[in-house]
Amino acid sequence: MAGMNTPQDSSLGRDVAYPSHYDPALLFPIPRAAARAQIGIDGHALPFAGHDRWQAYELGWLDRRGKPQVAAATFTVPCTSPSLIESKSLKLYLNSLNAHRFDDAERVRALLVRDLSAAAGAEVTVSFDLPPMRTGGADGSSLDALELDIDDYGPPEAGHLSAEAGTEAAETLRSDLLKSNCPVTGQPDWASVEIRYAGPRIDRAGLLRYLVSFRDHAEFHEQCVERIFADVLARCRPRRLSVEARYTRRGGLDINPWRATPGTAPVAALREFRQ
Repeated sequence: MAGMNTPQDSSLGRDVAYPSHYDPALLFPIPRAAARAQIGIDGHALPFAGHDRWQAYELGWLDRRGKPQVAAATFTVPCTSPSLIESKSLKLYLNSLNAHRFDDAERVRALLVRDLSAAAGAEVTVSFDLPPMRTGGADGSSLDALELDIDDYGPPEAGHLSAEAGTEAAETLRSDLLKSNCPVTGQPDWASVEIRYAGPRIDRAGLLRYLVSFRDHAEFHEQCVERIFADVLARCRPRRLSVEARYTRRGGLDINPWRATPGTAPVAALREFRQ
């Protein structure tokens, strides 16, 4: 993995052989620092706390007698880790477990913790479960029914964002219209985004225009969420801010980055109807 740390060096967009044996070297870390510098985030003084929650639906291995076992799992990578883990490499790594024998499920979990933590450069938590599906109505107010003209689809335009000085709000705003593209393959990534804040009232039409301006933008999921957080914080000046995007599944994996002002309690882990 040493020296291969840009998206263009990864397995994304390339034909690769299906792994026939366990191989942690398949994991491909991408340092966060370069993308953060482009956004204007100081990697030594992050303005947020948070994590990247991966949900894996296609996990399997062999028990000690060779009988296949299957599971679903949740991996949580802290946003303070030096690197994110490229998604196709994670898929290939998980597939490399399919023909490997383990004494019990706890041995599998411990191996996942070790390998994913080594790739990310920080402690990753692993559990063999998934968050519950969202039931009933979503929290907060949806932006998606707003009647407005939109003609800006990228690059992301922070100039759409504004807040009304002298007002005070504490609310949750959400949209299912967030779309960006993989920076290597150009494939579309779809997400539901939830923004919780306290501070001057954010202009909803401007916020929706801003989110739609990611539509033709090429950036990884984690970087999109950090860009949204940084732009809303800079342009709208909330005292408290939380941004989470829940991306639709691809290749048996979905990614759910969450960033919030330090001290903010994590939002409840839920799966959207598209997950």
